Amino acid sequence: MMRLILAALALFAAPIVSQSVYAQQAMPPAPYAYVQLEDPALEAEAAALMETLRCLKCQSQSINDSDAPMAGDMRHQVRSRILAGESPAQIRSWLVERYGDYVSYEPEVSSTTWPLFAIPLLLLCVVGLVLLRRLGKRRSDGPVSGEAS
Repeated sequence: MMRLILAALALFAAPIVSQSVYAQQAMPPAPYAYVQLEDPALEAEAAALMETLRCLKCQSQSINDSDAPMAGDMRHQVRSRILAGESPAQIRSWLVERYGDYVSYEPEVSSTTWPLFAIPLLLLCVVGLVLLRRLGKRRSDGPVSGEAS
């Protein structure tokens, strides 16, 4: 019975999902997605910020380098907000608030990201302690000078 219900839901949901995906891809890109700002100083400021923001679809490229539609929308947001007079810090905080800490290549220490900064330091301390203990044991296990062989 449950399989029949799931099959019926899949049949009815498939056309709706495919139409919404197609509609998203058929939309024209945002105006500032692929067009630079006229003022070179503002464009340099936008480009510097876009190099530090990660494309959420590509995940290994900045939004400045990515051709994904989502990266184009993010570039449009950055450029239009810079034209509106917002600072790069304000734009970054808005994008982090909207998409999460992962969008930034330069995450800030917060209640959710502190383990990312603390765990490597803790591991280094543990490795250092283990090495000190092993080296200390080797020195104490060595032959004592003055003993006859």
